[in-house]
Amino acid sequence: MSTNIAEYGAIDCDIHPAVPNMRALLPYLDEYWRDAIVSRGIVGANQDLTSYPPNAPLSARPDWKPEKGNAGTDLALLKSQALDAFGTRFAIANPLHGALVYANEYMAAALCSAVNDWMAKEWLDAEPRLRASILVPAESPELAVAEIERLAHDKRFVQVLFLVMGSIPLGKRFYWPIYAAAEKHGMPIGVHAGSMYRNAPTSIGWGSFQLEDYVAQSQAFEGQLLSLVSEGVFVKYPGLKVVMIESGFTWLPAYFWRADKTWRGVRSEVPWLNRPPSDVVREHVRFTIQPTDEPPDPKQLTRVLEQIGSDDVLLFSTDYPHWHYEGEDVIPAGIPPELLRKILVDNALATYPRLAN
Repeated sequence: MSTNIAEYGAIDCDIHPAVPNMRALLPYLDEYWRDAIVSRGIVGANQDLTSYPPNAPLSARPDWKPEKGNAGTDLALLKSQALDAFGTRFAIANPLHGALVYANEYMAAALCSAVNDWMAKEWLDAEPRLRASILVPAESPELAVAEIERLAHDKRFVQVLFLVMGSIPLGKRFYWPIYAAAEKHGMPIGVHAGSMYRNAPTSIGWGSFQLEDYVAQSQAFEGQLLSLVSEGVFVKYPGLKVVMIESGFTWLPAYFWRADKTWRGVRSEVPWLNRPPSDVVREHVRFTIQPTDEPPDPKQLTRVLEQIGSDDVLLFSTDYPHWHYEGEDVIPAGIPPELLRKILVDNALATYPRLAN
C-alpha cells in the first residue's frame, strides 16, 4: 500500500546509525581502554553484530548504502533517506554495536558508554530530529544502572536497549534493577532482534544459515514476552513499557489465545498475575511495524489487527537501513487508514514520555 505519511509528522521508532569502526570511539574512551583497544589490535574493527552481517541482503537496502563504508554510517544520507523522505518528526536511533555482547562486563560497560557519548556528540547534536536508546551492559545490572543514571539528564535518550537473545529470560529478577531505573526515568525497555550468542538461537540447537537465525527471532520474542509477564515484571513495575523491535506482530493472536488458555488452567502458579496475559501485553508492550510478515491478502492483515484487540500496540518504524520494503512504501497493506495517526504518532508519544521534553 502506498501511503503519503509525510503530512503526519511521523515518529520513527527504529533506525540504525552505525559506528564506522572502533577508531571512531577512541575519543570517547579513557586512556586505559584506548590503550587496550589499540594493543589488542581491534581498533579498525567495526564491531557489527553477527545477527546483521553487513553484506547480507536483509542488513541493508542497496539504495541506502553509501559509496564508502557500511550502511548507516553517513549522517547526510540518513537525513535525506530516513528523515526527510518520510517527513519524520523524531526518529529513535538504535545502534546495534558489539558493545552489547561483550563477555567482559568492564569492556562492555566502557564501550557502551563510548557509543552513547559518540551518539550524543556526532549524531544527536548534529540533527535535532534524532533521539536514541541507551546501550547498557545488560549482563551486569549494576553497571547498566550506572549508565542509565549517567545519561538520564539528557532527555534525548528515550529508551534502554536490550537484545532479544541474551543469556537468561528477561523476566528474571537478575534484570529487575535495570527495569527499576528505566521506570524511574520514564524510559521503555527496547528489546531488539539480535543475539548475544550465549545460547543457540533455537531451542533445538545451532543452525547453519541466516534463514534459520532470522526466522527464529520471533520464537525468542514470544519466549521473552511470556517471561516478562509470568515473572511479574509489570506487577512490580506498573509504569514500565517494553517495546519489541523488529519482532513482527502477526504472531500475536495465536500467542494470546494459547497464553490466556494455559493461564486459566495453571494460574495458581502465578497468583500475582490476576488477569489474562493478553491484557497485560496490551497495556505494557508495543511492537514496531517493520518487518511485517504480510499475508498475500491485505484483508487478512486487517483481521489480524482485529484479533490483537488493541489500537495502541503498534509503532511506526522504517528499520533504516535494513531491507523489508521498496521505496517509501513502509506502511503494510491491510492497516486501516483510521489507525494511521495512532501508529505514526500517537502511540509513540504515549510510549515514550521523554519525547515531549
